[in-house]
Amino acid sequence: MSTEFTEWLRGRSDDRLRALVSVRPELITPVPAHLEGLAGRASSPSAVGRALDRLDRFALAVVETLAVLPGPISYRSLRAQMALALPGPADPAFQSALKETVERLRTMALVYGPDRALAPAPGVREVLDAPAGLGPPAAEAFRHHPAERLAELVQDVTGDTDDTEGSGGATKETLAALLCDGEIVGRLVEEVSPQARSALNELAWGPSSGRVPNARREVRAATAQSPIEQLLSRALLAATGEETVVLPREVALFLRGGRVHRDLSPFPPLAEGTERDRRLADRTAAGQAFTFTRAVEELCERWSAEPPGVLRSGGLAVRDLKRTAGLLDVPEWVTGLIIEVSYAAGLIAASGTVDGDWMPTPVYDGWRVKSTEDRWVLLATAWLAMDRVPGVIGERDERDRLLNALHPDLRRPAAAEVRATTLGVLASTPGVAPTPDAVRERLAWEQPRRRGGHRDQLVEFTLREAEQIGVTGLGALAAHGRALLPDPGGSGGSATPAGAVGAGRPLSAAHLLLPLLPEPLDHVLLQADLTAVAPGPLTGDLRRWLAVAAEVESTGGATVYRFDERSIRRALDAGQGADELLAMLERHSTTPVPQPLSYLVTDVARRHGRMRVGTASAYVRCDDPSLLDEVMADKRAIPLRLRRLAPTVIASKSSRPALVDSLRAMGYAPAAESLDGDVIVTQLDVRRTEGTPAGRSPVTFGGHEADVVAAAVRAVRAGDAAHQARRAPVAAPGGQVPRSPATATITALREAIRQGSQVWIGYLDSQGNATSRILEPARMEGGYLTAYDETRAAVHRFALHRITGIADIA
Repeated sequence: MSTEFTEWLRGRSDDRLRALVSVRPELITPVPAHLEGLAGRASSPSAVGRALDRLDRFALAVVETLAVLPGPISYRSLRAQMALALPGPADPAFQSALKETVERLRTMALVYGPDRALAPAPGVREVLDAPAGLGPPAAEAFRHHPAERLAELVQDVTGDTDDTEGSGGATKETLAALLCDGEIVGRLVEEVSPQARSALNELAWGPSSGRVPNARREVRAATAQSPIEQLLSRALLAATGEETVVLPREVALFLRGGRVHRDLSPFPPLAEGTERDRRLADRTAAGQAFTFTRAVEELCERWSAEPPGVLRSGGLAVRDLKRTAGLLDVPEWVTGLIIEVSYAAGLIAASGTVDGDWMPTPVYDGWRVKSTEDRWVLLATAWLAMDRVPGVIGERDERDRLLNALHPDLRRPAAAEVRATTLGVLASTPGVAPTPDAVRERLAWEQPRRRGGHRDQLVEFTLREAEQIGVTGLGALAAHGRALLPDPGGSGGSATPAGAVGAGRPLSAAHLLLPLLPEPLDHVLLQADLTAVAPGPLTGDLRRWLAVAAEVESTGGATVYRFDERSIRRALDAGQGADELLAMLERHSTTPVPQPLSYLVTDVARRHGRMRVGTASAYVRCDDPSLLDEVMADKRAIPLRLRRLAPTVIASKSSRPALVDSLRAMGYAPAAESLDGDVIVTQLDVRRTEGTPAGRSPVTFGGHEADVVAAAVRAVRAGDAAHQARRAPVAAPGGQVPRSPATATITALREAIRQGSQVWIGYLDSQGNATSRILEPARMEGGYLTAYDETRAAVHRFALHRITGIADIA
């Protein structure tokens, strides 16, 4: 860390320091003691790397240019150098963008100094790996070459065959100075063959290194045969290993014509795509949001009744994923997305790590009574913030193990940030559905240091999942989806904080979504063929009631439910009577209840519960003895081992559930009863896990509050003032170490504390050596003296029994 950088930082105003820690909040976590500590933290490799990751391509190009060019340069020289990479002349828009970028880099403390002497901050050059695709400087590239070899290279570069200087006179700095001369490098390039020049052109714009066999061969320009030997002998290539060579930075800059970058634009590329009608896109997204919310509810309802098991690895079995996809009538990748979002929102969890089941949590009961728009907002925000990637379900990891849904290895730390930045690109192009390639190109400009195949895959997953969840419609960002994103206009780089949701934004998203959602219906159309047609989405209560009393026969624009004896009996088992069922049908049907359906309900209800099954192991109780006679005479009842206890009671060795199922299989309609004789009501939706729901993914820290930033800057300023005002150590007086009685010593110390004066003491260190100190006593307690030690320029505690004596300062 340079002293100049610390002094420059100390000279910044409080407003500038507040701006610095606002865009780089990690610098005050925790708050440094003084400005030297702040400068050291800002120059650390991790902090510099984190700040560089926030830069767009143009800002990074400015930093790379300052890092490549030697020494501080003026703003005018920087502007001229940057203009060389423009496709056209430097217009006012470029000059304005460059001025703003330099000021932003100063604010981030990545560049410091006045306009006449701009320089990269300490640590920037070390963190930048191959800036602008350039190789290392010649002094670094040739640092491992012996002095004899350097002398030979200097001779071949200068063309001087007289070895009067000797092998010890040439150094890597001498060679580097020669390669900085454009005329010398130009002459060397002209001397080599066209094949060698072609190899140089391949390395000029990066990557700057290559592999060749026997790279450390010692060849001279006069005897070089192959193109590689011609380049090695003239120091146009440097051997960095047995099989690796690199193009020195000075040579690459000459080949680039003095340009640091090939082409450059101060503005991001336009995200090209298809124009979409905004209202149509919003309505389409709202329809998807409604469908996705209902799919999550249906998943939780299904898993309430029949929860799948937890694998030993912690995930969901493939067969359970396929079965759930069939029940929801959606593709498997959509099912995986529904499951993962439900898990991230805390609606489902594992009931145990061993032999557990995946089932809803109590959070689901609170979620399902909310309005549709509020339920969707909770799901969408959970998707935005979660660090799990449903798109990789079905793929294999590096150990060739299958990645199941809900598997712990689905976590990707960059997932939330990539979702936020991808949707940020869509937000910058309202009314346009950009192509995936256009989105990737835009992100490559906004975050050039974070490029890679892994991020491209996450971008693809984000676009696909956003459409399925209802954040986008027809590929364009919907208004309610945009409301979930953080407010644009952050002052520290173009990257959007991952998962950040501004205050009040979810409420705004729900408000925008509400008028676009279809109005839930509270009625169906009953037909004579024992079916009910729902012409649209039903209210939650009616849909749950129909799920118990009927079977779903088909879905689509309208849902068809079919009533049969089993479904009616299921409703009766759930505690409803015949009159309640018929009243419910009449209340929610726009047509009269068909006679066949009325007869079906009445007939099943008439037979339901006439026979009661209890525990003997189990018993059968019926008020009609003739019905029990029929059961006893039925050969299918032999395995039940029935025994008549009374005209209206039969006992069985079977359990109560097995007896109920067997009698129903024989065509009877028994009802289970408790020990008190009450009918047991079967609840289908009460299975819940008390397991810990999935914790919300930690939201990427977006910055401190303004008052916290101001307090931190004040604390740093105060600490820096105290740090600069600290007294330098002073030498102890010469002569004999003070000695005095213990009582006199204690009395003198108390007097010095009262008056705030300095004293000279003798003190025995831990090895028993006698030393003398000049102290400014502060307090005395517990057998110790706390004082400012002038001879050490620090506060120390001294054991009273080791003080040999005390004397006044002469």
